[in-house]
Amino acid sequence: MKSPLYNKLNNVFIHVSHLKKSAEWYYNLLGIPFNAEKVESPVHNIPVTSETGLTLDDHTFDPGFNLKPSGHVLFNFLVDDVDETYDFVKTNGTIITKEIERIGDFAYFNFKGSSLVGNQ
Repeated sequence: MKSPLYNKLNNVFIHVSHLKKSAEWYYNLLGIPFNAEKVESPVHNIPVTSETGLTLDDHTFDPGFNLKPSGHVLFNFLVDDVDETYDFVKTNGTIITKEIERIGDFAYFNFKGSSLVGNQ
């Protein structure tokens, strides 16, 4: 049977408690100019250049929602040089929670509960 689903991801949702503060952090991380006036609750789409979107959601209209950060990596960013990216992230004051790990041509490190991945 042919599936009605496309063989690709459409969007990644990141649940946050402070939408504007979180949006500014992701914009700075990704090198995108930030304009706080364009960030409106309950969701904000980060203007990434890939087919897969990145949406922040603060659940303003869901008063029963209880944010529980995952203890697992849920997504990663594509980079050309994991060492350069590590230095960039660390220089910008972000807390590194796992040092670079290399597995063949795959390398990653974690920061603030997220993960960056690059091919060597």
